[in-house]
Amino acid sequence: MRPAAVFTGITGMAAVVGLLMAGEARLRGGTAGGETATAEETAAAAPNVASETAEPAATISDERAEIIARSVEPAVPPPAAAPDGRAPKPATIPQAAPASSQTAGPAEKKAMELSRPLVENAGSLSFGERRLQLAGIVPTPADRICGPAGRQWPCGMLAKTALRQLLRNRSITCDLDTAEWQRTAIASCRLGTQDLGAWLSENGWAEAEAGSPLAAVTEKAKQAQKGIYGGDPRRK
Repeated sequence: MRPAAVFTGITGMAAVVGLLMAGEARLRGGTAGGETATAEETAAAAPNVASETAEPAATISDERAEIIARSVEPAVPPPAAAPDGRAPKPATIPQAAPASSQTAGPAEKKAMELSRPLVENAGSLSFGERRLQLAGIVPTPADRICGPAGRQWPCGMLAKTALRQLLRNRSITCDLDTAEWQRTAIASCRLGTQDLGAWLSENGWAEAEAGSPLAAVTEKAKQAQKGIYGGDPRRK
């Protein structure tokens, strides 16, 4: 250890001891022999004691001063206790809420061209093993019989023939989710700009479903006694 550091340490300790002794003497009101020692006398005596044994003070380098300053830095006080005496809760970092997943809606139907439809009845078509029912109407079975007793006629077969003559094996456009559906699909179909379900309702070859927008059209055909609501067209 350097002599300058030893001298500095002894001087500091002597000053502290002198201050402590002066404070104690003032509290007691004097010394044992009746003489009162003041703080100034004790402080003045301290350097005299140190000067008898120490060498002249040396200059402290900047690096040494920085080390000493760091050693006496005040400690960080602990967090204050809660009013009820319990330890404070650690601060929590708010977490971002997970993005809510959007519920996917039903797939939008696309207009798809279907070739060579086979008419099964007035309202149902087939494409190989797959079937398609026209939306908004109740298909008329091919074996349906219409008319009063004695004047009955095969209205179901004539309704099927009417739709087959309209299509004449031409391609149609239908609104579907996919062109590769399974079993039976329900869709609106058109031949050019003519909606097939509306054509069957207007000519009385099929009845409208409950709540269908074609109900008013079907009622007009019924009042006009068209298609299945009239007599055998072969007798006219």
